[in-house]
Amino acid sequence: MTDKEFAGSTTPRIAADQLHAFVRAIWEQAGSAPREAELVADHLVAANLTGHDSHGVGMIPRYVASLADGQLQLNLHADVVKDAGAVLTVEGRKGFGQVVAFEAMEQGIARAQRIGICAVGLRDAHHIGRIGHWAEQCARAGLVSFHFVNVAGDPLVAPFGGADRRIGTNPFCAAYPRPGKPPLVLDFATSTVAYGKTRVAYNQGKQVPPGALIDHEGVPTADPKVMHEEPFGSLTPFGGHKGFGLAAMCEIFSGALAGGFTTHADTLGTTNAIINCMLSVIIDPAAFDAPDAQAEADAFIAWVKASPLAAGVDHIYEPGEPERVTRAEREAQGIPVDAATWTQICTAALAVGMHADEVARWSALLK
Repeated sequence: MTDKEFAGSTTPRIAADQLHAFVRAIWEQAGSAPREAELVADHLVAANLTGHDSHGVGMIPRYVASLADGQLQLNLHADVVKDAGAVLTVEGRKGFGQVVAFEAMEQGIARAQRIGICAVGLRDAHHIGRIGHWAEQCARAGLVSFHFVNVAGDPLVAPFGGADRRIGTNPFCAAYPRPGKPPLVLDFATSTVAYGKTRVAYNQGKQVPPGALIDHEGVPTADPKVMHEEPFGSLTPFGGHKGFGLAAMCEIFSGALAGGFTTHADTLGTTNAIINCMLSVIIDPAAFDAPDAQAEADAFIAWVKASPLAAGVDHIYEPGEPERVTRAEREAQGIPVDAATWTQICTAALAVGMHADEVARWSALLK
């Protein structure tokens, strides 16, 4: 959901710093060390700030349920199980994805800065959230990166030509740093919409765009309840066979090549856990013989943005620009959190032992 979709709505808002403090408090209450709680809050609130509410604080109830299932493991760290120089294999052991992915990227960044390139295979991490967050981490270090991700054992998307869920939403992401300018960041699920966006729409009583869903009989629908009430339907792959093909390669590259696991009959999950595997390739642009790379990139962006605007369009956005616009608006106006999502978050906070009076104090900040 973007803020354009919130235009004219009465969705309550909360300041980003206040929401960040609430998220930290929830996870410290649950047993996370302060640094872990901070990294989780950094990631979730940043997702909301960029307009990706599907990967923001609305994930907290699912994480708490996974913790109760004995799946999400607190206070674990990325474990490099094989170091092959330019290739690192990192085990997540169902630790908080916001921690183990951060640490895996730190390792990959350091290696790429030393030798020019590093491929990092992260496996068995609990939900690593918005993938653009990790590409931006690489870009801040001046490095190019691209990332293939699977959602292992959690099929939500029908294959092209299929009528039931067989694959995950399997995101792809890439980022290109630009000195003195924001990086170009491309980040998308290979489904027509992310699963979390159906949750947001469901909680708000809205429909999703046409073509994004099919019901349990394979019939197209715009009602998000088919993803949240039985009998369950499926998401569709974006772009037909092209999105399906990219989703399949994300599954193989991250789930098989990186040493994790792919989705099939023997790996289907039965808990609230979300398990991700990610193959990241991180490159130091200085390692190439390309002295005009930045000028060429800038010239291309300027060229495409100078195109005459189509009817009804007021701006051509470069990759990552819509997120920057939304972030500026939400930093100034607060982050919108609908009533149903807030209630679910508060229920999760109570479930990990936070006192009702403290939850009420945080709730008073939502206006």
